[in-house]
Amino acid sequence: MIEQEQSRKPTFQIDQVAVYGDLVLAPMDGYSDYPFRNLAAECGNAISFSEFVNAIDVVNQYHKVPRKCVHSSMEYPFFIQIFDNDPQRIYRAAHLLLEYQPDGIDINMGCSVKNVSNRGAGAGLLLEPQKIAHIFRVLSTSLPIPITGKIRLGWDENTFNYLQIARIIEDNGGKMITVHGRTRSQKYLQPAVWEPIAEIKKTVKIPVIGNGDVQQVADIHRMKLQTGCDGVMIGRAAIHNPWILSYRDRSEISIQEVSQLFFRHLEYNVDFYGAEKGLVLFRKYADRYLRPYAAFSSETRQQMLTSNHLNEFQELAHQFFSNLLLNHAES
Repeated sequence: MIEQEQSRKPTFQIDQVAVYGDLVLAPMDGYSDYPFRNLAAECGNAISFSEFVNAIDVVNQYHKVPRKCVHSSMEYPFFIQIFDNDPQRIYRAAHLLLEYQPDGIDINMGCSVKNVSNRGAGAGLLLEPQKIAHIFRVLSTSLPIPITGKIRLGWDENTFNYLQIARIIEDNGGKMITVHGRTRSQKYLQPAVWEPIAEIKKTVKIPVIGNGDVQQVADIHRMKLQTGCDGVMIGRAAIHNPWILSYRDRSEISIQEVSQLFFRHLEYNVDFYGAEKGLVLFRKYADRYLRPYAAFSSETRQQMLTSNHLNEFQELAHQFFSNLLLNHAES
């Protein structure tokens, strides 16, 4: 995979790390795990970000950390995203995470969840610009890999400090900025605005990734045109349509393709987590894949999404897709 890409011209660079492509799967807690990231890589994901990793968990050697940080050769480049409110703990965690050989470390300054942001981590860091400066300065001068960051526009409508934060990140050695077009207080309740992404792109020289309300391929083109960003990050829309990472809307995807990806994703989950846990964790993806067919055979669909037995689930899924294809052929 890497050897094939080295023969191509990179789309852009994160310091010395080459990036091939301009569509990126967002790091999403509980969703962008190892199986789904590998599926996303097959669909064209240009940068693989881990799920959120708590620096406290890393320094305390919490047993779930390795599962979040392991990655495959398909995931290039691979960045581990960490969050915390303590610069010293972030420093210790980042150095410990070198064990997993990431291509970079990403600092989360965008998470709006209360139990993260209210303790000064995630988007809570936006209220402390000097702390952000310290984190990036220390990490960028002590680690052999690039340090990047994901931000929101500010804590709320009274604290729009995205340009200040962007300059701080660049001035203190940060090599890329991802910008989500909302404040912390807006969470996901209001439409994202993209004009600040364009402002940041004009202000800094490092790559800028735009994020927020990209649902369709047309949105990708609009964001790139309006902001001039180097890449577009896609979160929730990619869960039901990972093909968007290869510039394809869900309406373009055949039933056969959905079925093939559905069973491949299930196989990845079972291989990684084991049959019982792999199935339970897969059901939330299955629900998203099947939502466009919600009006069809709702009883079988409901049985499938509540099944706790792998063989039963697979039989129901094969039955569902076979009947769906037959119904589609007759219509």
